[in-house]
Amino acid sequence: MIFSSTLFLFLYFPVVLAVYCLLPRKQRNLWLFIVNLVFYGWGEPVYILLMLFSITVNFFAGLLIGNYRIAAQKRAKMILISDIAVNLAMLGFFKYYDLFASTLSLLPGLDIPTLGLTLPIGISFYTFQTMSYPIDVYRGDSEPQRSFISFGTFVALFPQLIAGPIVRYKDVASQLNFRAGSVEQFASGVRRFMVGLAKKVLIANNIGMLWDIYSAKSPETLTVLGAWMGIVAFTLQIYFDFSGYSDMAIGLGRMLGFEFLENFNYPYISRSVTEFWRRWHISLGTWFRDYVYIPLGGNRRGLPRQFLNILIVWALTGFWHGANWTFLCWGLYYAVFLMLEKAFLLKPLEKAPVVATIYTLVVAICGWVMFDLDSMAAAFGYYRAMFGGGAGLLNQTDLFYLKNYALLFLLAAAASTPLGKAVYDRLSPALRAALTPVLIAAGLVLSTAYLVDATYNPFLYFRF
Repeated sequence: MIFSSTLFLFLYFPVVLAVYCLLPRKQRNLWLFIVNLVFYGWGEPVYILLMLFSITVNFFAGLLIGNYRIAAQKRAKMILISDIAVNLAMLGFFKYYDLFASTLSLLPGLDIPTLGLTLPIGISFYTFQTMSYPIDVYRGDSEPQRSFISFGTFVALFPQLIAGPIVRYKDVASQLNFRAGSVEQFASGVRRFMVGLAKKVLIANNIGMLWDIYSAKSPETLTVLGAWMGIVAFTLQIYFDFSGYSDMAIGLGRMLGFEFLENFNYPYISRSVTEFWRRWHISLGTWFRDYVYIPLGGNRRGLPRQFLNILIVWALTGFWHGANWTFLCWGLYYAVFLMLEKAFLLKPLEKAPVVATIYTLVVAICGWVMFDLDSMAAAFGYYRAMFGGGAGLLNQTDLFYLKNYALLFLLAAAASTPLGKAVYDRLSPALRAALTPVLIAAGLVLSTAYLVDATYNPFLYFRF
């Protein structure tokens, strides 16, 4: 690619929007469906067929389940189970086949060939979206969608297609049929898009450079200060990268008349791991809660069963993120802390909010090590350096990077809290009205200049 994926979206959307506004309302979903597929095919055209297959299977499953749900419930249930199996088989084959093949080949006498498949962009997101639709129809939470184009538009809607938030059909069903739109909604969308763009381009991309430097070092050469600086940089990078994409998706959706649910709510101010996961990637947590945790029994069958449900959900949550055993370990790591909090930690944490916030931050920061490094051996090596088992406390290189990145660290840390919004909201309406277009213009100019000059730098969650 000559341009980054961010810049492509930035240039592509105005054309889409211009034609969209000129078309009669009845033709807008068809236009969106077409441009959604073009956008998706920009990266890997062959996988358009996979997406169309997913849309078709789930569309007809929803129709059949809707027809049989009351009159022949057992048949509807069998169709639902078959549909879920197809969805999971598709996701499992493309995302996890090589991992299982290479792992099983370690056993004596087994030599299963790997296929070297390229992971279809966003398959984890759109598979979960499509799979939730027949489930909601079966439960009676949604009526079947009888327009293939409208359903295809929902699945492939490009603002949130490849990195979320995970939009469930029942949350946008009425919007697929009618979107009034307004000048205020459009203006709100522009503002939200620019916030997301600035998060990604001006903060995430720049602070991520420091993590690139330290994550590439061997553990033996890492100092305590260097290791902590590196992983704190990634902690901020992944937040601004992913929440920035979510902001852009919500903003673009508003410009088209859609309202998507929030996906982040300042997770780094949380006072427990439980609270952290109510604030981070909200759409994924809600999906697993509604479609896995509660059907398993949730917290209704006693503490031992609740712990088992937490283990299952977090093993799946970790594995959802990627075809590497490190993600499974990362999910189980969080399961342990969630169980500890459910057992006895929550009440003490409530009594010491400052300690609780520090504890949650340390848990999250340490978790990101195994999330991003490609093996548990690399992760344990990095942990050793973080806690004094590397090349000492600090060196001149660390001080150089600390001096150069100190201001960006402070700005990013402040921006990851509600502080900026609180200050902005306290301004007079007249001052906000004058300041907003200036901030939008400045963000646009700086972000565009950076994108034109930058190398290809996709969103981190594109790989999931």
